[in-house]
Amino acid sequence: MSDRPYTDADLRAEAARQHATLTDDPDFMGVGEQMEDAWVPSVETTEDGSARTWKDLLVTPDETGDDEDYTAFDEARRKILAPIEGAADVSEWAVNLGADGLEPAGHTIQLGAKGPAVEDTDQPFVRLHFAFHPDATAAERDRFVMELSKVVLRNL
Repeated sequence: MSDRPYTDADLRAEAARQHATLTDDPDFMGVGEQMEDAWVPSVETTEDGSARTWKDLLVTPDETGDDEDYTAFDEARRKILAPIEGAADVSEWAVNLGADGLEPAGHTIQLGAKGPAVEDTDQPFVRLHFAFHPDATAAERDRFVMELSKVVLRNL
């Protein structure tokens, strides 16, 4: 019996609720403010001096030279905001991963479109995302995902 009036599950549930609240209503201006000084990954190399922030890449002086033109920047901001607004609520999953000490990995297994809900589309029918213990090596992670992929495909 715990000496607390709440459980660990209560703590996780509240953390997930708050995480979801933080991501529920993305702010157009806030997204832009965070973009301004963030490096654009495809031009992030600094060895040759080509690294650019979103502002460096997309904000240009206007015709008069007195002001800056944010047209391209705002277009990119809208395109960034759209998938944020449509993102699935994975707050509970994310909080549980953190509480369990697991690290999300870039590994996925994706199965193609099947069934009436996604027929005739390029949408995946299912996508599995992985999280591993921090001690799992890259080779162990790769091998696990590869072997699981084989099992899944063999049994479809």
